Amino acid sequence: MSIDPRAALSALTTALEEHLIAASARRGEEDPQVEATFLGIIDAFEVYEEALFDAFDEVTPLVIYGDDGDEDEENSDDDLNDELDPIED
Repeated sequence: MSIDPRAALSALTTALEEHLIAASARRGEEDPQVEATFLGIIDAFEVYEEALFDAFDEVTPLVIYGDDGDEDEENSDDDLNDELDPIED
């Protein structure tokens, strides 16, 4: 059963708003509410990305960074930066 992309987008927007509220009321460096809403953004984004792909065969230009594959992502970022930096004579 596919999820409606608009519903998934609404859930993602809500997750972002909840994170903003938690971040603005942060109680210390490792506030569990901020952590929970941070993870909520990841979950909501993944659902949105899947719904978007299922409905329209489309993806976003966004990437979730995490513990898995950080080294690979760093290498990809270096490659991308090399492509974007102008060549100097």
